[in-house]
Amino acid sequence: MRYAVLTAKHHDGYAMFDTRHSDYTVMRSPYGRDVVAQFVEAMRAEGLRVGLYYSLSDWSHPDYPAFGEADKPYRLPWGKPAVPERWPRYVEYLFAQVRELLTNYGRIDVLWFDGGWERTPEQWRAAELMAVVRELQPEILVNDRLTGFGDFATPEQFVPHEPPGRPWEVCLTLNESWGYNADDTEFKPVRQIIHTLCEVAGRGGNLLLNVSPMGDGRLQPEAVERLEALAAWMSRNGEGITSTAPGLEPWQFYGPSTHRGGRLYLHLLMRPYDAVTVRGVRIGRVRAVRALSTGEELSFTARCSIVDRLVNADPLGELTIRVPESVIDPCATVLVADFDGPPA
Repeated sequence: MRYAVLTAKHHDGYAMFDTRHSDYTVMRSPYGRDVVAQFVEAMRAEGLRVGLYYSLSDWSHPDYPAFGEADKPYRLPWGKPAVPERWPRYVEYLFAQVRELLTNYGRIDVLWFDGGWERTPEQWRAAELMAVVRELQPEILVNDRLTGFGDFATPEQFVPHEPPGRPWEVCLTLNESWGYNADDTEFKPVRQIIHTLCEVAGRGGNLLLNVSPMGDGRLQPEAVERLEALAAWMSRNGEGITSTAPGLEPWQFYGPSTHRGGRLYLHLLMRPYDAVTVRGVRIGRVRAVRALSTGEELSFTARCSIVDRLVNADPLGELTIRVPESVIDPCATVLVADFDGPPA
């Protein structure tokens, strides 16, 4: 992991931090300690960047038109009309809590708003709120869920077929629930999670993978099992994921690819028969190919038209790499091709 985002307050309004503006907080619980403060300290100790999720809507606040049992099921767009004389009080409360989160815990790298669809940007005083955020944390990144603002897009529960055209991050649950749900046993297989990670990286995005603590703070065994498997795969193949850029076009290789400088990473999400082929690359620049997880050198051949080879000192062609059974990863195999200069 490179960063982590904690739910500081969700739509239900329960604050996991020490707030002076509400009694509906973990500080008034038997636990009585600031979870956000502990989270921030723990993430920094591990060298991770710190993000906080904060819901703009708050169904517990007396001045907010709440979603209740009688309103189920929740469908978008949703939002009961605000009472004009009460709404300004709620917005002041919203601003005050955002100030607390961005003032009391040192540097915050990511602010992850949610619930903005229930009101208009004018009702949220969105421009003014963003100005406060930028003033308190000038280097912070803010997501796109305060309508009309934000530094990155947040496709939810799916990988977009094309990159959004701006920085982006897929937010994805391990099962089908964002919060702990004992009845939800539909956990995604490890292979599916890893394939999603490869596809997101191959399109230039980030993956924000959700885990839901149980009431005693532990993670479900199914979640731990998947996180440990993902960590093991990343320990072998993470070089092809972190700090990379999108690699080849879909017509050039049947799978995601990433690159860093002259190093091209090929993510094999399907088991090869005996070889894979990459097209439209500078075949004269290839120096070596290996399996990322094992380091095993792989044999390869390159071809292009005879005319291109005779008249072009740096021809485009196709690269065919033999993939022995010994390097196949049960989840996803990553190959590394080293080029002198850009591959394509």
